[in-house]
Amino acid sequence: MALAACGGDDDGAGPSGGGEAAPARTTVATGLEVPWSIAFLPGGDALVSERDSGRILRVAASGGGEPREVATVPGVAGGAGQEGGLLGLAVSPDYAQDELVYAYYSTERDNRIARFVLGEEPEPILTGLQRGPIHNGGRIAFGPDGNLYAGVGETGQPGLSQDGGSPNGKILRLEPDGGVPADNPDPGSPVFSSGHRNVQGLAWDAQDRLWATEFGQNELDEVNLIRPGGNYGWPEVEGEGDTQGGRFTNPLVTWATDEASPSGAAIVGGTLYVAALRGEALLSVRLDGERASKADPRLDGLGRIRAVSAAPDGALWVATSNRDGRGDPRDGDDRIVRLAP
Repeated sequence: MALAACGGDDDGAGPSGGGEAAPARTTVATGLEVPWSIAFLPGGDALVSERDSGRILRVAASGGGEPREVATVPGVAGGAGQEGGLLGLAVSPDYAQDELVYAYYSTERDNRIARFVLGEEPEPILTGLQRGPIHNGGRIAFGPDGNLYAGVGETGQPGLSQDGGSPNGKILRLEPDGGVPADNPDPGSPVFSSGHRNVQGLAWDAQDRLWATEFGQNELDEVNLIRPGGNYGWPEVEGEGDTQGGRFTNPLVTWATDEASPSGAAIVGGTLYVAALRGEALLSVRLDGERASKADPRLDGLGRIRAVSAAPDGALWVATSNRDGRGDPRDGDDRIVRLAP
Protein backbone atom coordinates (compact mmCIF):
# COMPACT_ATOMS: atom_id res chain seq x y z
CA MET A 1 0.00 0.00 0.00
CA ALA A 2 1.25 3.48 -0.80
CA LEU A 3 -0.17 6.73 0.49
CA ALA A 4 -0.74 8.01 -3.03
CA ALA A 5 -3.56 10.11 -4.42
CA CYS A 6 -6.66 8.46 -5.82
CA GLY A 7 -10.30 9.30 -6.35
CA GLY A 8 -12.88 9.84 -3.62
CA ASP A 9 -13.86 12.31 -0.95
CA ASP A 10 -10.74 14.24 0.10
CA ASP A 11 -10.76 16.16 3.38
CA GLY A 12 -7.80 18.14 2.19
CA ALA A 13 -4.85 17.83 4.59
CA GLY A 14 -1.74 16.26 3.13
CA PRO A 15 1.57 14.80 4.22
CA SER A 16 4.55 16.85 5.29
CA GLY A 17 7.79 16.04 3.55
CA GLY A 18 8.49 13.68 0.68
CA GLY A 19 6.50 15.61 -1.91
CA GLU A 20 3.96 12.81 -2.38
CA ALA A 21 0.26 13.52 -2.74
CA ALA A 22 -2.17 12.82 0.07
CA PRO A 23 -4.35 9.72 -0.08
CA ALA A 24 -8.07 10.02 -0.61
CA ARG A 25 -9.40 10.63 2.87
CA THR A 26 -12.96 10.12 4.04
CA THR A 27 -14.39 10.80 7.49
CA VAL A 28 -16.45 7.76 8.50
CA ALA A 29 -17.42 8.73 12.08
CA THR A 30 -17.52 11.91 14.17
CA GLY A 31 -18.53 12.96 17.67
CA LEU A 32 -16.72 10.09 19.41
CA GLU A 33 -15.50 10.26 23.01
CA VAL A 34 -11.79 9.38 23.13
CA PRO A 35 -11.76 6.36 20.77
CA TRP A 36 -8.87 4.06 21.66
CA SER A 37 -8.98 0.96 19.47
CA ILE A 38 -10.37 -0.14 16.10
CA ALA A 39 -10.97 -3.85 15.45
CA PHE A 40 -12.61 -5.20 12.31
CA LEU A 41 -15.34 -7.81 12.09
CA PRO A 42 -15.16 -10.38 9.27
CA GLY A 43 -17.71 -8.48 7.15
CA GLY A 44 -15.68 -5.25 7.27
CA ASP A 45 -17.58 -3.29 9.93
CA ALA A 46 -15.40 -1.89 12.71
CA LEU A 47 -15.71 -2.09 16.49
CA VAL A 48 -14.41 1.00 18.28
CA SER A 49 -13.71 1.32 22.01
CA GLU A 50 -14.29 4.59 23.86
CA ARG A 51 -11.78 4.87 26.68
CA ASP A 52 -13.74 6.90 29.23
CA SER A 53 -17.33 5.80 28.57
CA GLY A 54 -16.62 2.06 28.35
CA ARG A 55 -18.78 1.85 25.22
CA ILE A 56 -18.12 -0.27 22.15
CA LEU A 57 -19.46 1.24 18.94
CA ARG A 58 -20.02 -0.42 15.59
CA VAL A 59 -19.12 1.62 12.52
CA ALA A 60 -20.30 0.41 9.11
CA ALA A 61 -17.65 -0.56 6.60
CA SER A 62 -19.12 1.97 4.18
CA GLY A 63 -18.92 4.74 6.76
CA GLY A 64 -22.61 5.41 6.24
CA GLY A 65 -24.94 6.15 9.13
CA GLU A 66 -24.23 6.93 12.76
CA PRO A 67 -22.00 4.68 14.88
CA ARG A 68 -24.19 2.25 16.83
CA GLU A 69 -23.54 1.29 20.45
CA VAL A 70 -23.37 -2.50 20.66
CA ALA A 71 -22.01 -2.99 24.19
CA THR A 72 -20.93 -1.22 27.35
CA VAL A 73 -18.24 -3.05 29.31
CA PRO A 74 -19.25 -3.10 32.99
CA GLY A 75 -16.81 -2.06 35.70
CA VAL A 76 -14.59 0.14 33.52
CA ALA A 77 -12.76 2.77 35.57
CA GLY A 78 -10.70 5.56 34.11
CA GLY A 79 -11.84 9.11 33.66
CA ALA A 80 -10.51 12.38 32.33
CA GLY A 81 -6.85 13.00 33.03
CA GLN A 82 -6.08 9.30 33.44
CA GLU A 83 -4.81 6.81 30.90
CA GLY A 84 -6.89 3.86 32.07
CA GLY A 85 -10.36 2.85 30.94
CA LEU A 86 -11.61 0.72 28.04
CA LEU A 87 -8.52 0.33 25.90
CA GLY A 88 -7.70 -2.37 23.34
CA LEU A 89 -10.15 -4.53 21.39
CA ALA A 90 -9.51 -7.71 19.41
CA VAL A 91 -11.86 -9.91 17.42
CA SER A 92 -11.54 -13.68 17.73
CA PRO A 93 -9.94 -15.34 14.67
CA ASP A 94 -12.90 -17.74 14.87
CA TYR A 95 -15.51 -14.99 15.19
CA ALA A 96 -17.76 -16.56 12.56
CA GLN A 97 -18.17 -19.54 14.91
CA ASP A 98 -17.75 -18.16 18.45
CA GLU A 99 -18.67 -14.41 18.03
CA LEU A 100 -16.12 -13.52 20.73
CA VAL A 101 -14.67 -10.05 21.22
CA TYR A 102 -11.72 -9.42 23.57
CA ALA A 103 -11.14 -6.22 25.57
CA TYR A 104 -8.32 -4.88 27.74
CA TYR A 105 -9.62 -2.48 30.37
CA SER A 106 -9.09 -0.91 33.77
CA THR A 107 -11.28 -1.56 36.79
CA GLU A 108 -10.98 0.08 40.21
CA ARG A 109 -8.60 -2.74 41.23
CA ASP A 110 -6.62 -3.83 38.21
CA ASN A 111 -6.12 -3.96 34.47
CA ARG A 112 -7.57 -7.09 32.90
CA ILE A 113 -8.46 -8.86 29.70
CA ALA A 114 -11.92 -10.34 29.18
CA ARG A 115 -13.80 -11.95 26.32
CA PHE A 116 -17.50 -11.86 25.58
CA VAL A 117 -20.22 -12.04 22.99
CA LEU A 118 -21.39 -8.49 22.34
CA GLY A 119 -24.08 -7.55 24.82
CA GLU A 120 -23.30 -10.43 27.20
CA GLU A 121 -21.37 -10.55 30.48
CA PRO A 122 -17.57 -10.48 30.08
CA GLU A 123 -15.54 -13.56 31.01
CA PRO A 124 -12.17 -12.45 32.47
CA ILE A 125 -9.25 -14.47 31.09
CA LEU A 126 -6.46 -12.49 32.77
CA THR A 127 -6.80 -10.35 35.89
CA GLY A 128 -4.51 -8.72 38.42
CA LEU A 129 -2.41 -6.61 36.06
CA GLN A 130 -1.28 -3.60 38.05
CA ARG A 131 -3.07 -0.41 37.01
CA GLY A 132 -2.15 3.23 37.46
CA PRO A 133 -3.05 6.75 36.34
CA ILE A 134 -0.48 6.43 33.51
CA HIS A 135 1.24 3.77 31.38
CA ASN A 136 -1.43 1.10 31.41
CA GLY A 137 -0.45 -0.24 27.97
CA GLY A 138 -3.64 -1.76 26.64
CA ARG A 139 -3.10 -2.87 23.04
CA ILE A 140 -4.21 -6.44 22.30
CA ALA A 141 -4.06 -8.33 19.01
CA PHE A 142 -4.20 -11.88 17.74
CA GLY A 143 -1.00 -13.03 16.09
CA PRO A 144 -0.66 -15.30 13.05
CA ASP A 145 -0.15 -18.18 15.49
CA GLY A 146 -3.69 -17.74 16.86
CA ASN A 147 -2.48 -16.53 20.25
CA LEU A 148 -3.45 -13.25 21.90
CA TYR A 149 -0.69 -10.68 22.52
CA ALA A 150 -1.00 -7.78 24.98
CA GLY A 151 1.16 -4.73 25.64
CA VAL A 152 1.17 -4.10 29.41
CA GLY A 153 2.58 -0.82 30.73
CA GLU A 154 4.69 -0.33 33.85
CA THR A 155 2.11 2.10 35.32
CA GLY A 156 4.77 4.72 36.08
CA GLN A 157 6.81 2.26 38.18
CA PRO A 158 9.88 1.56 36.02
CA GLY A 159 11.19 -1.21 38.24
CA LEU A 160 8.34 -3.49 37.19
CA SER A 161 9.74 -3.74 33.66
CA GLN A 162 12.77 -5.72 34.85
CA ASP A 163 10.88 -7.58 37.59
CA GLY A 164 10.57 -11.17 36.43
CA GLY A 165 7.72 -11.75 38.85
CA SER A 166 5.52 -8.98 37.42
CA PRO A 167 3.58 -9.06 34.13
CA ASN A 168 3.78 -5.24 33.92
CA GLY A 169 6.25 -3.60 31.56
CA LYS A 170 5.99 -6.63 29.30
CA ILE A 171 4.41 -8.01 26.14
CA LEU A 172 2.29 -11.03 27.07
CA ARG A 173 1.30 -14.01 24.91
CA LEU A 174 -1.83 -15.95 25.84
CA GLU A 175 -3.97 -18.72 24.44
CA PRO A 176 -7.49 -17.53 23.49
CA ASP A 177 -8.89 -18.85 26.79
CA GLY A 178 -6.17 -17.13 28.84
CA GLY A 179 -3.91 -20.15 29.19
CA VAL A 180 -0.15 -19.96 28.72
CA PRO A 181 1.18 -21.39 25.43
CA ALA A 182 3.52 -24.31 26.01
CA ASP A 183 6.22 -22.72 23.84
CA ASN A 184 6.37 -19.35 25.64
CA PRO A 185 9.95 -18.33 26.52
CA ASP A 186 9.49 -19.07 30.23
CA PRO A 187 7.33 -22.19 30.76
CA GLY A 188 4.20 -21.35 32.69
CA SER A 189 4.62 -17.58 32.27
CA PRO A 190 2.58 -15.40 29.90
CA VAL A 191 5.60 -13.07 29.42
CA PHE A 192 6.80 -12.98 25.81
CA SER A 193 9.23 -10.04 26.11
CA SER A 194 10.27 -7.66 28.89
CA GLY A 195 11.96 -4.32 29.57
CA HIS A 196 9.13 -2.25 28.09
CA ARG A 197 7.88 1.11 29.32
CA ASN A 198 4.49 1.43 27.63
CA VAL A 199 3.77 -0.57 24.47
CA GLN A 200 0.60 0.52 22.65
CA GLY A 201 1.23 -0.74 19.11
CA LEU A 202 1.48 -4.37 17.91
CA ALA A 203 1.62 -5.47 14.27
CA TRP A 204 2.92 -8.42 12.25
CA ASP A 205 4.59 -8.32 8.85
CA ALA A 206 4.11 -10.81 6.02
CA GLN A 207 6.81 -13.07 7.49
CA ASP A 208 5.00 -13.17 10.86
CA ARG A 209 7.55 -10.94 12.61
CA LEU A 210 6.10 -8.89 15.47
CA TRP A 211 6.81 -5.15 15.58
CA ALA A 212 5.91 -2.93 18.55
CA THR A 213 5.80 0.80 19.21
CA GLU A 214 6.85 2.08 22.61
CA PHE A 215 6.69 5.41 24.43
CA GLY A 216 9.99 6.80 25.62
CA GLN A 217 10.30 9.11 28.62
CA ASN A 218 12.29 12.27 27.94
CA GLU A 219 14.37 11.42 24.89
CA LEU A 220 13.41 8.71 22.43
CA ASP A 221 10.30 6.82 21.33
CA GLU A 222 10.89 3.43 19.75
CA VAL A 223 9.94 0.83 17.16
CA ASN A 224 11.16 -2.61 18.19
CA LEU A 225 11.35 -5.97 16.45
CA ILE A 226 10.07 -8.31 19.16
CA ARG A 227 11.82 -11.62 19.72
CA PRO A 228 10.69 -14.29 22.18
CA GLY A 229 12.38 -13.72 25.52
CA GLY A 230 13.92 -10.41 24.43
CA ASN A 231 14.66 -7.70 26.99
CA TYR A 232 14.26 -4.18 25.59
CA GLY A 233 16.07 -2.36 28.34
CA TRP A 234 13.68 -0.07 30.18
CA PRO A 235 14.46 1.56 32.62
CA GLU A 236 18.19 0.88 32.21
CA VAL A 237 18.16 2.08 28.60
CA GLU A 238 16.01 4.58 26.70
CA GLY A 239 16.54 4.29 22.96
CA GLU A 240 19.84 2.78 21.83
CA GLY A 241 22.60 1.83 24.21
CA ASP A 242 23.45 -1.16 26.35
CA THR A 243 25.20 -0.94 29.68
CA GLN A 244 24.77 -4.67 30.34
CA GLY A 245 27.05 -6.26 27.74
CA GLY A 246 24.44 -7.37 25.21
CA ARG A 247 21.65 -8.11 27.68
CA PHE A 248 19.29 -5.64 26.02
CA THR A 249 17.91 -5.37 22.47
CA ASN A 250 18.14 -1.98 20.78
CA PRO A 251 15.23 -0.39 18.87
CA LEU A 252 15.44 -0.25 15.08
CA VAL A 253 13.80 3.18 14.72
CA THR A 254 13.58 6.06 17.19
CA TRP A 255 12.04 9.52 17.23
CA ALA A 256 12.40 12.39 19.64
CA THR A 257 9.45 12.23 22.02
CA ASP A 258 7.95 15.48 20.71
CA GLU A 259 7.90 13.99 17.19
CA ALA A 260 5.93 10.88 18.03
CA SER A 261 4.53 9.53 21.33
CA PRO A 262 3.57 6.41 19.35
CA SER A 263 0.37 4.53 20.05
CA GLY A 264 -1.35 2.19 17.57
CA ALA A 265 0.40 0.45 14.68
CA ALA A 266 -0.58 -1.32 11.47
CA ILE A 267 1.39 -2.95 8.66
CA VAL A 268 0.28 -2.92 5.04
CA GLY A 269 2.72 -4.27 2.47
CA GLY A 270 6.23 -3.23 3.46
CA THR A 271 5.20 -0.22 5.54
CA LEU A 272 4.56 0.09 9.25
CA TYR A 273 2.15 2.94 10.02
CA VAL A 274 2.42 4.49 13.48
CA ALA A 275 -0.22 6.63 15.20
CA ALA A 276 1.52 9.57 16.87
CA LEU A 277 -0.13 11.50 19.70
CA ARG A 278 2.22 14.32 20.60
CA GLY A 279 3.58 14.34 17.05
CA GLU A 280 0.02 14.69 15.69
CA ALA A 281 0.82 12.62 12.62
CA LEU A 282 0.61 9.22 11.00
CA LEU A 283 4.25 8.20 10.73
CA SER A 284 5.62 5.71 8.21
CA VAL A 285 8.40 3.18 8.69
CA ARG A 286 9.79 1.21 5.75
CA LEU A 287 10.38 -2.46 6.57
CA ASP A 288 13.03 -4.52 4.77
CA GLY A 289 13.26 -7.96 6.32
CA GLU A 290 14.54 -7.38 9.84
CA ARG A 291 15.61 -3.82 9.06
CA ALA A 292 13.54 -0.67 9.41
CA SER A 293 13.95 2.98 8.47
CA LYS A 294 11.87 6.13 8.61
CA ALA A 295 9.90 6.92 5.47
CA ASP A 296 7.75 9.74 4.12
CA PRO A 297 5.02 10.77 4.04
CA ARG A 298 3.79 11.83 7.44
CA LEU A 299 0.06 12.41 7.21
CA ASP A 300 -0.93 15.26 9.49
CA GLY A 301 -3.73 17.77 10.02
CA LEU A 302 -5.89 15.57 12.26
CA GLY A 303 -4.37 16.39 15.63
CA ARG A 304 -3.50 13.63 18.09
CA ILE A 305 -3.75 10.17 16.54
CA ARG A 306 -4.34 7.22 18.87
CA ALA A 307 -5.21 4.27 16.64
CA VAL A 308 -4.51 3.01 13.14
CA SER A 309 -5.84 -0.30 11.82
CA ALA A 310 -5.76 -2.04 8.46
CA ALA A 311 -9.25 -2.79 7.16
CA PRO A 312 -10.06 -5.99 5.25
CA ASP A 313 -10.23 -4.00 1.99
CA GLY A 314 -6.68 -2.67 2.42
CA ALA A 315 -7.62 0.81 3.61
CA LEU A 316 -6.27 2.35 6.81
CA TRP A 317 -8.67 3.59 9.48
CA VAL A 318 -7.27 6.26 11.80
CA ALA A 319 -8.81 7.48 15.08
CA THR A 320 -8.03 10.83 16.67
CA SER A 321 -7.66 11.48 20.41
CA ASN A 322 -8.22 15.22 20.68
CA ARG A 323 -10.78 14.93 23.50
CA ASP A 324 -8.47 13.05 25.88
CA GLY A 325 -7.62 16.14 27.96
CA ARG A 326 -4.32 16.74 26.18
CA GLY A 327 -5.48 17.75 22.73
CA ASP A 328 -7.10 20.66 20.94
CA PRO A 329 -10.51 19.39 19.76
CA ARG A 330 -11.65 20.37 16.28
CA ASP A 331 -15.29 20.63 15.25
CA GLY A 332 -16.66 17.09 15.05
CA ASP A 333 -13.93 15.45 17.14
CA ASP A 334 -13.14 12.83 17.96
CA ARG A 335 -13.33 11.21 14.55
CA ILE A 336 -12.34 8.20 12.47
CA VAL A 337 -10.91 8.76 9.02
CA ARG A 338 -10.48 6.20 6.24
CA LEU A 339 -7.40 6.44 4.02
CA ALA A 340 -8.04 4.75 0.68
CA PRO A 341 -5.71 1.91 -0.37
